[in-house]
Amino acid sequence: MTPWKVKMKELVNCNCDYGCPCQFNALPTHGDCYAIACFEVSEGHFGDTDLAGVKAVAILSWPGAIHEGNGSVEAIVDESASDAQKEAMLKIMTGQDTTPMATMFSVFASTMTTVHDPVFAPIDMEINVEDRTGRVSVPGLIEVTGEPIRNPVTGDIHQARIDIPNGFEYSIAEMGSASGEAKGAIKHTLKDSYAQFAHLHLTNDGPVHAA
Repeated sequence: MTPWKVKMKELVNCNCDYGCPCQFNALPTHGDCYAIACFEVSEGHFGDTDLAGVKAVAILSWPGAIHEGNGSVEAIVDESASDAQKEAMLKIMTGQDTTPMATMFSVFASTMTTVHDPVFAPIDMEINVEDRTGRVSVPGLIEVTGEPIRNPVTGDIHQARIDIPNGFEYSIAEMGSASGEAKGAIKHTLKDSYAQFAHLHLTNDGPVHAA
C-alpha cells in the first residue's frame, strides 16, 4: 500500500435539505442522493508525489440511500496536474491504497455500480470554509456556487456546524447553502440545497481528527 496523506478544503452540494439526514444515519430527504463534491489540496503526498494545489471534483448519484448501492460516479481532475498527480488523486478518490471503509472515498466506492471514465479539464475553484463561500467551475461540465445559510425573515447570516468526532470524512463541517449543475456523464441540477464546507485531513487509515 502506497502511503499517502492530504489536507484539503471541501465543498459538497447535495439535493438534501440543510443538515442532510445522511450525516445522522437517516434516509435522504427526497429518497435519493445527488451530489457534487469539490476538493482542493493544500498540502499532501501520495508516496513521493507532491499533491499540493491539486483540484478535483466528484459527481455522484444514487437512486436511493447511499448504503443501498447502485451508485454512479464521474471524477474530474484539474488538467494542470501532472500525470503522477492525476493518477494519485484518482486512486485516493476511488478508495485505493486505503484501509477498507476508512475514508468516505472508500465507503462511497463500495456502493458504486457505474464508474465513468475520469475527465481531465480546467477547474476554477475558490473555497473559503470559514466564510462558507465557494465557487467551482469546469466549463461545460460543472458550476457550483456556495454561500452561508440566511435567516428567512431577517436575511442575517445563520451559522451552524456538524461535529462528528469519529467520522470517515471530517471532524467539523460548516453548514451552508449551494446551487450546482452537472452536465457531464451524470446530469443533475441542485438549487439552494445542502452544502458543507470543511477542512479535511485524510490518510490511508482514515481521517486525522482534531483533538
